[in-house]
Formats: sequence, structure tokens, C-alpha cells
Amino acid sequence: MTNANANRGQKPAAQPAAKPAGANRRDLTPGDELLFCALGGSGEIGMNVNLYGCRGKWLMVDLGMTFGANEYPGTELVFADLDFIEQRREDLIGIVLTHAHEDHIGAVPYFARDLGVPLYATPFTAKLVAAKLQEAGIAREIDLRVIDHEDEFHLGPFGIRYVPLAHSIAEGNGLVIETPFGRIFHTGDWKLDDEPLIGTPATPDELTRLGDEGVLALVCDSTNVFNKEASGSEGEVKRGLLAEVGRHKGRVLITTFASNVSRLQTLGEVARATGRRLCVAGRSLDRIIGAAKSCGYLRDFPDIVDVDTAMGLPRGKLLVIATGGQGEPRAALARVADGSHKIKLEAGDSVLFSSRQIPGNEIAIGRIQNRLAEMGVTIVTDRQAMIHVSGHPGRPELQALYGWIRPQMLVPVHGELRHMAEQARLGKASGIPINLVQQNGDLLRLAPGKPGRLAQVRNGRLILDGDIISPADGEAIAMRRRLAKDGVVVVALAGGKVQVTALGLPLVEDLDTFIAEAEGDVAASLAKLSPAKRGDAGEVAEAARLAARRAATRWCGKRPQVNVMLLDGVGPSRAAAPSRPAKAPAKQRSGQGQERGRGR
Repeated sequence: MTNANANRGQKPAAQPAAKPAGANRRDLTPGDELLFCALGGSGEIGMNVNLYGCRGKWLMVDLGMTFGANEYPGTELVFADLDFIEQRREDLIGIVLTHAHEDHIGAVPYFARDLGVPLYATPFTAKLVAAKLQEAGIAREIDLRVIDHEDEFHLGPFGIRYVPLAHSIAEGNGLVIETPFGRIFHTGDWKLDDEPLIGTPATPDELTRLGDEGVLALVCDSTNVFNKEASGSEGEVKRGLLAEVGRHKGRVLITTFASNVSRLQTLGEVARATGRRLCVAGRSLDRIIGAAKSCGYLRDFPDIVDVDTAMGLPRGKLLVIATGGQGEPRAALARVADGSHKIKLEAGDSVLFSSRQIPGNEIAIGRIQNRLAEMGVTIVTDRQAMIHVSGHPGRPELQALYGWIRPQMLVPVHGELRHMAEQARLGKASGIPINLVQQNGDLLRLAPGKPGRLAQVRNGRLILDGDIISPADGEAIAMRRRLAKDGVVVVALAGGKVQVTALGLPLVEDLDTFIAEAEGDVAASLAKLSPAKRGDAGEVAEAARLAARRAATRWCGKRPQVNVMLLDGVGPSRAAAPSRPAKAPAKQRSGQGQERGRGR
């Protein structure tokens, strides 16, 4: 990591003569204009990647990911497809990171080396990014620059200044981006908090002064636009947790997002105030606490006791902070619930969920809560007590920001389409003249002239599948979905004999009978082939495939994938499953149908 203080106060380098507005439409190089394009995070919540283009250069804001879901079976992480900017990497001048949540920095270790430009971040974010790069073994290859001040720094035609805003992590920031065509205020993730416990967010007066200077476009978080109430303050949560923990006599375990340093500060103060020793369960918590302390946060955090010491304390003298509030099967809370963790709970103990339930995690969370209930453990969520507030703005906060900033136009981001469309309606109702609803891949011209969409650029999703990054809509995932739905039948033909194996069919007691009948059907189908067709590998494989599938459909109503292996007599079958591709080199392109290695 390098400290970027050397950039303080420097003016942009002289720019080459700009091309006329609208030039280079074929290759979409920015001309004498200001462009915006989201490659991720506009149309979904997660994997935020935003681009600003001006006078031949591109600036990236954030490089995030999201976690694998049921729609991509067997995968770990999901990334935005960066092909558009990778094809133009010689014009990319830097990546500015707003804060350290995974949906804003999680893709950095997988793509930063290929993009080949400096990363800019405030100290806490830089600390966590540096750890990721170190773990990936590429720390020495990445130019990570620490911005430890709020002065403007310059990248090509862009002047950039961090604006501290409240969020559910230390050093949440918006960005003021100065351009030759007007000022952008890119909020990142934010909220309003009258009682922040970590950091000092910009005040209404400071934001009003920013608005007084003139703001062309407000590019704004849409996550909680449907919430009629403000998000609430961390001070309220502290009072709520203090009261709630004080009600319980046994062991208290509190699960929260590991990255929420303010909440960790709150829990440390609650433990001290209620006379409980503090134990931490979860490697991500250890990492965040260490990074926070190294950046000057959590200075008065209580001493942490190890698990063995914790289990020897009186039950009413222990407070545990644990990961796993979203139902993650390998996190600490899941292992506590199934009894495989050293931390033990029993009837009379309590678990407090100091986090919101992320959509899609309901079943996993419910499974853990049911296990805890079966143990006699008391469960408390934010629906029962004031023990959590969101890190994103509700409608009152959005309207307050509109009034302070008074932008000429609003560009909603960070949300599904319904969130962004609703924020555009709210902006219009609040008096913002221009409200642009866009989605991933929409290339917008913000200035000069009338704002609007210029083009639709390539966008999409990539997945981390084992050690390979590949297209989310590739054949591997499509096949995996089909296998999960209908199972697989393998037909082996050798020496005139037929052997059938079935996996995943809903046949248990009748499986042997089905296999015998399917083998007979395949043999009969092959016997009907003409002599010419019997010598054709494709004809043989297709006849066997259809016969086996018809047998499966007749027996159980399924249409399984059928793999035919010709072990003698004729050449390789076109119906045989393709061989597994070799692991792709790290720098292979990420185009459709291609894969690349994980170590990026």
C-alpha cells in the first residue's frame, strides 16, 4: 500500500484536445462529454461496478461481488461481467472504492491484476483490501493507494473527494467527482445517523454547502426507498441492546454483520455495562476487529476471552459475538446450533439477531432458529426489539438529501429495477428536474445536452465455480440445473452388451427392475437399426439415448440427461459428455464460453 498524500492539491494534468461530443460512437470511447455506465448493482442488490467516462478516459467506482445462489448451483461467488471495460483497459485510469463491504470490494482480488490500474481507498477499506490481495498472493502486483484525507485528488479529467457518510461499516463514503461538465455526487451506501458511534459523517450544513456549489447529478443508493421511516441511529440500537441483554440471565449470543464496526463498538459497551465478559466466534470477526483497531477504531473495546475461558464463566457473565446471522452453514452460529462448536447453549440462554434478514436467506435462517428453539434457547430479532437498524436510507432520508444537494438530475443505482424506478418517482415528486432510470449496461450521456441513453453495452454475470471464473449462462450451469431437475442415466455399450446406470431418479425399490427394462429397450432399439446405421456412432448413440430416456419417462415421468458411452466397435459418440476442460490460464479472456483461473 502507498499513501496518496502526494496527490494533495495537485491539479489535473493537461488534457489532450478533446474529441467533439458524440465522437467514437463505434468504439464508445468517451468524447468531449460525461458518460455513466453501471456494469453491476443496477438491476440487483450487490456486485456494484460503476463507470464514469470523460475525454477518452474511464474511472471505475467500486468492484464488488455477490454470493452464489440457488440459480447457480454449486457456485460460490457471482461477479459482474467486466468485458466492456476490460476491452478498454488502456483508457481506465483508476478504481476508487467507496467502502469495504463485499458488494463493493469483493471482486478486487479476482480482477484487479488484469485491469492493471491503481486502487484508491481510505485506510480501513485499504486494510481489508490489502488482506484480500495478500491472501490471493498478488499484493505486490497491485498498486493500492491510501487516501487518508478528504482533500481532492485527480485522475485524468476527474477530481475526486471522499465525503464521509454514515453506513453500517467504518469509513462509509460518498464521492464528489469534479468533471469539466459538472459535479457528480456519488453516494455509495449511506444513511443519516444522529448518533454515530464510529466516525463523523458529513453534517446537513456541509451537504447543503455542497449543493450550493452546484451538483449536476446525484447517483444514489436505492436499497430502502420503499421504507416509509428513516433507518434509525446506532445510538438507538445501543439503548435497545443494553435493555435486551439486561433482561436475560443466561448466556447471551449476539449475531451481527462482522463488518459493522459501529455495532461491534456497541456490543463491547453493552458487555461492559451488563457485567459480561466478551467472546468472539468467527474468523471474519477476528479480521475486522484487527483491522479496525489498526485504524484507530475500537480503542476501548473490552478484552476478549477465548472459548475455553468463556465456557468456564458463570452463564450470566458471558456475551458472545458470533458470525452466521444469515444462516451460513459453516459459520459459528450454525455450528453452535448443531452442537459442533465449542460454544454451548442450552435452555435459558438467548440468541439475539442484531442484523436484518437478507432476502433469499429466510429458509437457512429459519433452519438455525428452529434448532435453537428445539434446544430451549430464547430467540430475539429486530421485529421484537430495537436491536438493529439498516445502513441504507429510507424515504425521509432520501428526501432530506435531495433538499440539501438539489441536483439537476438523479440517477438511482444500488437496487433492483423496482427500487430504482421508485426512487426516480420520489425524486420527481421532490422537485428534481431529471430522473434517469437505468440498468446494468445502459451507457448514459449525462452532459452536455439532454441526458439520455447512448447505447447498451455488454453486461452480465460471471460465476466462481470451483477455481474457475466462467459465464453464469454457460453450458456447465445449464447442465447442472438439468441434472438437478431430472437426474442422469448412463448407457454403456460394449461387446454387444448394454449396461445402464441411473442417478437421481425417484426410483428406489424399483430401480433394479427399471434398469433391466431400460437395458432391454436399448438393445431392442439398436437391433432395429439398419446395418449401415449400426456402423455410425452418432446413429447408435442417438438410438440408445432415446430408448433409455423413454424408459425413464415411462417409469417415473422424468426426462433425464442420458450419456451414451461407446466402448468398442465405432468411434466416439456425439452424445457422450464432453471431457472436462483444463483449468484456464489466469489471463484468459472471460468471453462467452470461456473460463479463467481463480488466481487473478
